[in-house]
Amino acid sequence: MYKNCAMILCLFMLATGMCTIHAKEMELDRKVSGEVFSMTLDEARTKLREEDIQEVSRFRELIQNISSPKRIVSYDVLVNENAVFLDEESTEILCRIVEAEAGNEDEKGRMLVANVVLNRVESSRFPNTVKGVVFQKGGGIYQFSPVANGRYYRVKVSAQTREAVEKVLRGADESQGALYFVNRRAANGKYMSWFDRKCTFLFTHGRHEFFS
Repeated sequence: MYKNCAMILCLFMLATGMCTIHAKEMELDRKVSGEVFSMTLDEARTKLREEDIQEVSRFRELIQNISSPKRIVSYDVLVNENAVFLDEESTEILCRIVEAEAGNEDEKGRMLVANVVLNRVESSRFPNTVKGVVFQKGGGIYQFSPVANGRYYRVKVSAQTREAVEKVLRGADESQGALYFVNRRAANGKYMSWFDRKCTFLFTHGRHEFFS
């Protein structure tokens, strides 16, 4: 859901940028004739102010990049289909659950927890919002232990966690589609048995094992 919104927003931004370029071309065209684009700099200086020449040069280069093979690179930068756009509340909830679950992990460990939350948002098996996922209950029990034991509310989100979450929102994802993670050493044996029987093990990173 969030990725589809991100794609639509990025495409809108790209289209708006193109309209801005065309508007700027029209503005320059009112100042000088189309022949200026084929003039040498010496010839152009007799008709244009220096700042106009710089504008012509910049927009000529930009237009060439958009219409040339380089466009692929520019498009990837402007339209990242893996980027996720969240509102302020959802971002804060995501940062807080990552801090509570993986505040002692390295950057990748924090990013993987954020990925799992977002994977759940995209899965039909879970709520379709970050808030819904983080505060979901199964059989009367919260899905995330920090919410159940109150740690979620007590943590102070670090700059490192915010940076890790930001990278995930920009599209970084090494989770292999994981929908679950668990710290085997801290987990209740009954719950751990459920993971081993019902889920597919993917990989281990830091203290957490990840499952689909």
